[in-house]
Amino acid sequence: MNPAQKFLDVPTQSRPRERLENYGPKALANHELLAILLRTGTKNMNVLQLSMNVLSEFDDLFMLRQVTAEELMAISGIGKAKAIEMIAAIEFGNRVARASQIKEGTVTSSSYVGSLLLDELSGLSQEHVMALYLNTKNEIIKKETVFKGSLNSSVAHPREIFRGAVKYAAARVIIAHNHPSGNPEPSEADLSFTKRMAQAGEMIGIEVLDHIIIGEEAYVSLREQGIL
Repeated sequence: MNPAQKFLDVPTQSRPRERLENYGPKALANHELLAILLRTGTKNMNVLQLSMNVLSEFDDLFMLRQVTAEELMAISGIGKAKAIEMIAAIEFGNRVARASQIKEGTVTSSSYVGSLLLDELSGLSQEHVMALYLNTKNEIIKKETVFKGSLNSSVAHPREIFRGAVKYAAARVIIAHNHPSGNPEPSEADLSFTKRMAQAGEMIGIEVLDHIIIGEEAYVSLREQGIL
């Protein structure tokens, strides 16, 4: 019986890839995560058995941080290709662990944000709705265009913006969009959308700090106008 057939004896719902897809990476044991990286087993053991065999050679995961390809290749079932792939995965994991979140400036006022976005959003022929996600220090941790189109459209829904706020663990959010007409004065749709956003943010504990409307040469802050 070849290793593929042996692995097929494992119920589909119990295989590492399927378990990760269904339950997320945190639900997997160490040997299951390693099995996904190794992909295949050997003639004498399937990939789950091979991954457990590899981990049994080390006292704990910390020992793998400085492991060499030669040390891995000394383990039965690990050839040069698998050793190199493991070294690459370990190094990539180390770099991710050391990475820090890139900040794009600290929001000190509505005028700061207005000036920041004026060049970026003015003059566009279509409405672009942008979200600036802030941490507790009001540092911009992510800036992204959430969608394009009129705020009258059904696509302009709070979930589109708060999905990013939750993903980036933002404490506050600033909304901005442009008026292709060049006139930054808020419409009824702008005011209605802003109130919906503020209510939604209050419910989930993420403050809507401002909604800034960008015109051709000027901007309007709804916070400065007392709307928020």
